[in-house]
Amino acid sequence: MRILVVEDEAKIAKALEEGLAAEHYDVVVAATGEEGFYRLNSETFDLVVLDLMLPGRDGLEILTTLRSRSLDTPVLILTAKDTVEDRVLGLNCGADDYLVKPFAFSELLARIRALLRRGRTDQVLRLKLADLEMDLVTRKVTRADRNLDLTEREFELLEYLLRHRDQVVSREMLAQDVWKEVSRATPLDNLIDVYTARLRKKVDQDSPLKLIHTVRGVGFVLGEVEP
Repeated sequence: MRILVVEDEAKIAKALEEGLAAEHYDVVVAATGEEGFYRLNSETFDLVVLDLMLPGRDGLEILTTLRSRSLDTPVLILTAKDTVEDRVLGLNCGADDYLVKPFAFSELLARIRALLRRGRTDQVLRLKLADLEMDLVTRKVTRADRNLDLTEREFELLEYLLRHRDQVVSREMLAQDVWKEVSRATPLDNLIDVYTARLRKKVDQDSPLKLIHTVRGVGFVLGEVEP
């Protein structure tokens, strides 16, 4: 899940970035209204945490423009303005939720999770194959109701395989899309094989139905039928 934080107070922005990253969200921080506006128009996010009082372009202007263009990305307003009028104005401009500073990070996290669960109508928040299930909001993975303890990289690898279920996924695809390496001199094949072997052990070790298969010389397939 990718979250844009538009916040000009450096300490708050850093705390949010570190806290959300620790919860395994992909966090992008914009320190000005102009930067936040540019990123919203050039990149895709699952949720926006938006301060109202920003240098350059204020939060309400960003929000109003966002909604006028029919972009339905969930927006959580984060601000020091705490009057009823301020809250009503923010919600009427298209905000999905409103949190007043100072705030508890646990409450912010709960509100973010609630918004992501509600999500957009075109957004898939749960991936499933046979008895393997992945919740993209809580980042919980189960196999036959057994919790799988995955590292962040293993989670990303499994998510990619689930999104490409029953398709052959090459090591080159994984290097580019999961490891984000597009021009690396040294191939990542060995590292990818190690991570895939670890993931296969966690996913398949206690199940008679094996889901992760190796296609010799090419890559891997996640599916109920071995290729």
